[in-house]
Formats: sequence, C-alpha cells, structure tokens
Amino acid sequence: MLDTSPLTAVVERFADRLRAAPQSRLQQGAAVAALELARELSVRAQRLETPGQAPRELPDAGIFVVGDQVAVTGLDLAEALRAGPAGPDGATAPSEVLDEAVGLVEQAEIRAMR
Repeated sequence: MLDTSPLTAVVERFADRLRAAPQSRLQQGAAVAALELARELSVRAQRLETPGQAPRELPDAGIFVVGDQVAVTGLDLAEALRAGPAGPDGATAPSEVLDEAVGLVEQAEIRAMR
C-alpha cells in the first residue's frame, strides 16, 4: 500500500493556514488559488475512482470554506491513491501521481500565502 502521508501532511498544513487566514488575505487571491487546487485534486481523485467518467466540478462554496475543500479533496485523492493500483491513464505509477499532487499543493500554498 502506498504511503500517502506526504500528501496528507501538506494538505492539512495548507488547509489549516487557509482556515486561519484573515478575510483580507482570502479576498486578495488565496481563496481563488485554493479553490483551483481543490478542483484539481478533486478531478485527479475522480479519475482514479471512476476512470472513463467525466469528473464533476467542485462548486465554489465561498472564501470561508476553501480550507475545508482543500482538506476534503486532498484526503479523497490520498485515499484513491491508497486504494488504486494505477494512475488515471493506467501507465502512471501511483507514486508519481502522489509526487505531482504534493507539488501542486506546495505551489498553491506559496501562491496563496505570499
């Protein structure tokens, strides 16, 4: 079973920072960056869980819930990686998908919290 703790750690850290961020920071772009990340994590999880089906788009529920959206979608992706034997295209190793997701979260955190 794949160790997804690197993903869950960065997701939880970013989600906690978003939850603690002042409204002004969220309005200045942190919420937009976080929602984009949550949507991408959601799409990746859905591709693993239901290959061949079109992913559903994560709704914009407002700036005060983006931290929770990042947490939920990141943990969903971690679970899908632990459960699935291959990446979304069948050729990508789960460890590569994991590494890409960790990088996405780190980049989004840098953009959102600068």
